[in-house]
Amino acid sequence: MRSAPAVATGSGYPGGRLLWPVRGPITSGFGNRLDPYYHVWQLHAGIDVGAPAGTPIVAAAAGRVTRAGWSGGYGNYTCIEHGQVDGYPLSTCYGHQSVIDVTPGQEVAAGQVIGLVGATGAATGPHLDFQVRLGGRPVDPVPWLG
Repeated sequence: MRSAPAVATGSGYPGGRLLWPVRGPITSGFGNRLDPYYHVWQLHAGIDVGAPAGTPIVAAAAGRVTRAGWSGGYGNYTCIEHGQVDGYPLSTCYGHQSVIDVTPGQEVAAGQVIGLVGATGAATGPHLDFQVRLGGRPVDPVPWLG
């Protein structure tokens, strides 16, 4: 398993790579997998980063919160829109939070705490489900992270 580096400081994207939202090992990668909660094969639309419950989660880049609340299997879930990349909207989403510290419409800075790691929704233990969406479609977050 690969480990996420410590959360960096900086501007995030655009103009650079996204920040790691939390420190910890990648416990499940992007792509099709046997879901450990539902026990069916399906697309894992992000990466899981293992971290203790209560660990602060930071915004991967500056942007505007578009969603902050309960979302079924993702539990407490936040999405942030970061502008356009090659004409497509870029957003990041953060699942399974124990606490959400932002509200829809709020502007956030890169590296700002937006919530805390938890195990809400369809989770087998505390972790962050981190997603990157380009044009509304999930893409592998790892190449975007600095």
